[in-house]
Amino acid sequence: MTTSHITTEKKWTIFLADDDSMDQEIFSDALAKIDMPVSLRTFDNGIDLLSELETGDGLPNVIFLDLYMPKMDGSDCLIKIRKNPLFDNVPIVLYSTEFDIDRIEELFELGANRYLRKTSSFESLVSSLERTLNSLVRNALSGPALINIVV
Repeated sequence: MTTSHITTEKKWTIFLADDDSMDQEIFSDALAKIDMPVSLRTFDNGIDLLSELETGDGLPNVIFLDLYMPKMDGSDCLIKIRKNPLFDNVPIVLYSTEFDIDRIEELFELGANRYLRKTSSFESLVSSLERTLNSLVRNALSGPALINIVV
């Protein structure tokens, strides 16, 4: 499967917090199909992700958060990230199988920038990730991110 090139000169750092190792692997494989230089760091829960954000060497270009994880779920992690002004410019994409418009609207109000629904199709995931990253690259280059739902 060949995909279009996402125009960015620099390598993007992507953080993914998801407790399901199979979902982490599928996400990584899908990213590999996209013609964009990326580095993926995975975390099994929100606590580990927050620890890395607070003590790590640099910020990611984007964070993907699963909603349902042990120790700290995605919505609690989102709230904690958005309370720290150091992370104001880091886009957060909620990544979940849940598709409840009211819940998604609430997550946007808490500071999510995008919502990406987990799909059962690998090709659909590749396409959705590519559209999401394209949108983030465009918005990073031309102004504030827009809220959208990718399904």
